Amino acid sequence: MKFFKLLLFGILVVSCSKSDPPKPPGVTSLVFPEQNSICTTGVSLTPTSSRVTFNWLSATNTESYELSVTNLNTNSTQRINTTELSADVVLEKGAPHSWEVTSGNNQVSETTPSANWLFYNAGSQISHPPFPTQIVLPKSGATVFRSSDNTILLEWQGFDVDGDILEYEVYADQQASANVLITTTNESTNSFKLPVEANVIYYWKVVCKDEEGNVSTSNIYSFKVL
Repeated sequence: MKFFKLLLFGILVVSCSKSDPPKPPGVTSLVFPEQNSICTTGVSLTPTSSRVTFNWLSATNTESYELSVTNLNTNSTQRINTTELSADVVLEKGAPHSWEVTSGNNQVSETTPSANWLFYNAGSQISHPPFPTQIVLPKSGATVFRSSDNTILLEWQGFDVDGDILEYEVYADQQASANVLITTTNESTNSFKLPVEANVIYYWKVVCKDEEGNVSTSNIYSFKVL
């Protein structure tokens, strides 16, 4: 009996001495600039640029953050690594941007991205073009199955800080340029069933127009049909 008590005690000591495995970083919540907004708080530096302060909340199990800010007109991205919960970035005035913050720590290689938010950095213009349309489905590069009626459902989401989206033009083709106009939908229709063939790669994009005549174009996305 004494032997078994000693054995049990040894097992408990060993199990208690083992440390918990490292935990991945948690996701941070973005604060400012706000989603789908016009940022008017930037400090003007030149006629074409201003300094904007980004803010986010503390994430669990996180030692550092990487702020990524993308100019949606040029697709150029600025990245800043920091241990703080804010960072300043010089941005083009009057341009649409997206931003996100990735959490990290030194215990694991895994990182955790935040949501991705869109905003306009204020400029002199009164009317703003829509943000480039965000593709929902199919994901770019995905392999998808046709429905029973030989179609694939295309889904997208548009945003405009002026709230005056007029229509969407959907282009799709088997050529990488995706220049064939397939359909035009109104501002409240964000999907379309595209007739497709098997074993073909399709390319598509969405052009968004607003009531002021402003236009924005999404990136070109692709998917393969089985």
